[in-house]
This record gives sequence, C-alpha cells and structure tokens, in this order.
Amino acid sequence: MEPIEIGEIFTISDENNQEHEVEVLGVLTVEGSEYVAVGFVEEIQEDTDEDIDIYFLKVDEEGDFSAIETDEEFDKVSSEFDQMMEEEESN
Repeated sequence: MEPIEIGEIFTISDENNQEHEVEVLGVLTVEGSEYVAVGFVEEIQEDTDEDIDIYFLKVDEEGDFSAIETDEEFDKVSSEFDQMMEEEESN
C-alpha cells in the first residue's frame, strides 16, 4: 500500500450511501494504528474565515477507511492531531 499523502482527495460514502469528496489534512499514527484527518473538499475550497469540520478515519492494513469506534479512541486521535498542528504552527 502506498502511503497516504496530505492533500490527497478521496470519495467516501456516509451512512446514507451519499458520496462526499474529502481531502487529507493530516496523517498520524496513534498507538500503532494509522489515522487520517480529513475535511470536505467543498468546505475547504470555500474561502471563508469559518472553521472547517475535521473528521478522523482509521486506516486498515489494506488502506481502507473505517470510522473510529469509541469516544476514547477519538479523544486520543483528536488530541494527537491538535498537538501535531500546534507544532507545525510554531515552526
């Protein structure tokens, strides 16, 4: 499997089987599992001052995305992503 790159665009389906294009905003590894932070392309391309919604998806060994199962797992990934973004801003 090729590594996922920031800026890549994927199409994902939601629980209603509607497709959405998402752009990878960050890639991180937490406790041995790989995750991607994504935002809807439509929101990213709108040049507004509003914050965009960021979603986290778990990447399995085949490169497929799955939802994060627990609040605890989400909190760990979200915290790690926030820390990664703070470090980038300070550089």
